[in-house]
Amino acid sequence: MSYRRDHRATRSALFDNYDSIEEGGIRASNSYSRDMDERDNDKAMDNLQDRVTFLKKLTGDIHEEVESHNRMLDKMGNEMDSSRGVMSRTMDRFKMVFEKKSSRKTCKLAGWFVLSFFLIYYIFRFLMYFMHG
Repeated sequence: MSYRRDHRATRSALFDNYDSIEEGGIRASNSYSRDMDERDNDKAMDNLQDRVTFLKKLTGDIHEEVESHNRMLDKMGNEMDSSRGVMSRTMDRFKMVFEKKSSRKTCKLAGWFVLSFFLIYYIFRFLMYFMHG
């Protein structure tokens, strides 16, 4: 650390004499350097502003996408709730039907009727196939 301070002190001591001789030149270079720094800062600010604008637009797009997905999920949830209600009512009806003995007999009769219908249908279809084929 002391070496750096000594080096800076020696360097400034070397250029102290030139300040009076080339004062105008030194000021011109400092002014030029400041202009360059300001231009670099302006470019960096413009670049930063472009990035901020891009990120703002990107976050807006992400927000819209999230809102769209949330609406879709809410709609699906509502539809699932309504279908769950329909299924629950249907199951309650089945329970009521099977709890009564007379209803059980009616269901068995309906099942035998449906089974007999399909059996007769396939027998006639089988017979028609062999008569025409």
